[in-house]
Amino acid sequence: MSKKLIKNIGVLATPTGSYAKSGKEQGEITIYKDAAIVCENGEILGIYTGDTIPNGQFDEIIDAKGQLVTPGLVDSHTHLVFGGWREHEVPLKLRGASYLEILEAGGGIIDTVRNTRKDSFKELYDKSMGLLDDIKKLGITTIEIKSGYGLDIENEMKQLEVIREMRKNTLVDICPTFMGAHAVAPEFAGKPDEYVDYIVNEMIPELERRNHEEEIPLAVFCDVFCENSAFNVEQSRKVLIAGKKAGLIPKIHADEINVIGAVPLGTEMNAISADHLIMIDNDGINHLADSATIATVLPSTSFYLGEHFAPAKELIKRNVPVAIASDFNPGSCPSYNLQLAMNLAYLKYRMTPAEILTAVTLNAACAVDMADKVGTIERGKQCDIVIWKAKNLETLLYRFGDNMAETVIKKGEVIC
Repeated sequence: MSKKLIKNIGVLATPTGSYAKSGKEQGEITIYKDAAIVCENGEILGIYTGDTIPNGQFDEIIDAKGQLVTPGLVDSHTHLVFGGWREHEVPLKLRGASYLEILEAGGGIIDTVRNTRKDSFKELYDKSMGLLDDIKKLGITTIEIKSGYGLDIENEMKQLEVIREMRKNTLVDICPTFMGAHAVAPEFAGKPDEYVDYIVNEMIPELERRNHEEEIPLAVFCDVFCENSAFNVEQSRKVLIAGKKAGLIPKIHADEINVIGAVPLGTEMNAISADHLIMIDNDGINHLADSATIATVLPSTSFYLGEHFAPAKELIKRNVPVAIASDFNPGSCPSYNLQLAMNLAYLKYRMTPAEILTAVTLNAACAVDMADKVGTIERGKQCDIVIWKAKNLETLLYRFGDNMAETVIKKGEVIC
């Protein structure tokens, strides 16, 4: 038994509930002043204010020193496990080369595929755990990680095995996603239909077999990049249907560069989230508004690529639940700083502080199917909290470029 008290919380800000919030509800959070949290064995027992703060014996007392406390952040879209980096592409971009032009020339994702295939399991694991050590210092206590840089059975499984080994060796909750349909593998260049058949008939069955044989599954979700020069709607549908039959929850990369019908496909497949949405049109918004799919927007990617920003405020206005994630990857967003994404959401999306908090906690938790455990500070949920170097949410979002997390607690344990 381990009972702990987090005391002297100046402002405790949290959404509530275990379902994705949209519309007006996305901006409705609970604020406690002069609060304390009691947890036992990593689970929240209660929130107390004023004279109700309990006395008693605690195994540990953590002093928040009058600062802001929120739920631990949830990054619901990353590509954390990869070989190499892609700094050599920046001069190409500065000369005007587009994302798809670099991809078609054998760069982009395919360049990372070459490096990921080359690296050993240990090299990928050591690099990824080092990155995760830095990521958790930013207040991120739950993170989704995709494969998608192997593009063959051996190397997709290698990526997923790295993710599984990471899950075993960290308190941070890691949500694994299979994304064999990230790009057409170089062996299948010019033959996307054949590559899709390979994913559906060989890759996913192998993943399903391993999921059933192992105590910790290799993947929970199946994602696909539905985009020009990647996979069209019919190809993406085949992958997502095969993934669902194998027990994987669908996700979709949608409307990042072109509108080709990805969002309607995602809602048709009951995808838990549709991600990117930089170019989403009114029809796409209507489909999301009529579905349970969460809109995951990635402002750091728009910033890095110099592209439009997704219409987050319009999505909220139309009662679509919005989550914010980093999209950390070596090409289009080489930043894992979810705090930066929050700053950009404040300045570029014009979201309110409360809407942003919900987007990086509860709604993001829903996007990785973990809202029953994380995403809010409530009795019965994991004690995942961040003590910030700020007095309120406005200050947290106003400060730009600094790590504002002072103390990060995961399952009741101080992890940094």
